[in-house]
Amino acid sequence: MKAWCALAFLCLAYFCHSAQSCPAFCKCYARRTEVVCHEVPLTEYPTEGLPKNTTSLTIQYTNITSISEEHLSATPLLQELHLYSNHLQQLSSNLLRGVPHLHTIDLTDNKLAHLPADVFSHAPLCSLVLKNNQIEKADAEWFPDNSSLTWLDLSGNHLRKIPATFFQKLPHLENLDLSDNRLETFPADSLDLLTKLERLNLQSNKLDTLDASTFQSTRNLTHLFLARNKLSKIPQNLFQELTQVKVLGLDDNQLSHIPPGLLDQLNSLDDESLDLSANPWLCDGKVEYLWRWLQKNKKKVFLPETIVCAKPQSLSARSVMSLTESELNPQS
Repeated sequence: MKAWCALAFLCLAYFCHSAQSCPAFCKCYARRTEVVCHEVPLTEYPTEGLPKNTTSLTIQYTNITSISEEHLSATPLLQELHLYSNHLQQLSSNLLRGVPHLHTIDLTDNKLAHLPADVFSHAPLCSLVLKNNQIEKADAEWFPDNSSLTWLDLSGNHLRKIPATFFQKLPHLENLDLSDNRLETFPADSLDLLTKLERLNLQSNKLDTLDASTFQSTRNLTHLFLARNKLSKIPQNLFQELTQVKVLGLDDNQLSHIPPGLLDQLNSLDDESLDLSANPWLCDGKVEYLWRWLQKNKKKVFLPETIVCAKPQSLSARSVMSLTESELNPQS
């Protein structure tokens, strides 16, 4: 009986301690060393009560506005930090100095506009998501030299340009998302060191041209998204090194022609993986290369019937694939 009482006391003490070691409004899962604070009235980072052995922390839909090195130091074993949809406006410099095991940060849907130098140094980050914030400038000083990042998502911000030096500290990147920004230019040598890059998303920007050498070093690219820009001309050799590309989006641009040979190296395209729709194609003699390529590679194109002529008026709304040789070269 005494043994049973002692066991009951120990269990009670354990659960009481667990309850006391969890922040108010949050849930702690002891076995998984996980803390979740979801849709709760927090206005400050819940340092007090966080178990020191926490490895995964999720704080979502709160009114927290800032986070500092001191806050994170309360959980030195932290590996994953998810701060989705809060009201974060600032992060401190050297933010990660107290969490040397952290490999994942998700800061999606906050109000971050400016990030200080060294904010993402001091931890072996592999994945960093800054999606849907208000960031206007990308700065290489955010990262340590030879950063371990493999996944970087800066989509949905206010970036107008990317400094050519930005990626020099990120040689291990495999996935880069810069979509839904305001990029007007993309430096030709920006990606030269990103030889491991597999996925690049530049869609929904304001790019009107790309240098012929832009993708010369990214030979491992398998997914490239350039849709919803203002591209009107594409260099003939732009895709020359992209022999591994499986998915390519060029839809919703301003393309009236593509140069002969542009698509010839894309032998790895999956079926229905090339999107050329929503471009103002000019169906004259210069569209013949595209026409012939489509005849041979129809299966690789997503909805090929949506690749239609904008001009001349006599061929307007006609599918490029449906044209005849005499219509392409009426003078011959």
